[in-house]
Amino acid sequence: MGGMPVNDVPWWRWRSNVRSALHMLSDPAFQQECWLAGRAGYGDVTDAVYRLVEDTWLDNWSAEKYVGTIFRDAEEAALVDAAVLRVLRIMHQVGADAPVASYMEHQAWPEAVQAARDAHVRLATNDGEDPEEPPRSLDVLAIMLRTV
Repeated sequence: MGGMPVNDVPWWRWRSNVRSALHMLSDPAFQQECWLAGRAGYGDVTDAVYRLVEDTWLDNWSAEKYVGTIFRDAEEAALVDAAVLRVLRIMHQVGADAPVASYMEHQAWPEAVQAARDAHVRLATNDGEDPEEPPRSLDVLAIMLRTV
């Protein structure tokens, strides 16, 4: 996101939010060290899901709708759709206000993490960034969203 070419995706702020959410949802070490530990500055699972779907309405329709505006191609969109569906299924089963551990202990959580990882890697790589970098804090995301 720091080196993301924002001029080729018109809705880059939405892309930044989706990428941030996918990044956090895709990183089990981050989830242990930040979410489970209650580390300030990174929100929680519900916050990540909100960033994933708040402006995009990806909980109501396919990411395919945003190819050319948020997503660069159909493969990005398909990977994002897969991640959104898996994460939302768990959220509906566990509940939006459940403790972080409830998500992480859900039997389907590893599949959701892998789907988020697949989407995160594709989007980060397409943005010319290293997908192995740790997730940025919400404060850093907010600063990035104000730039340009």
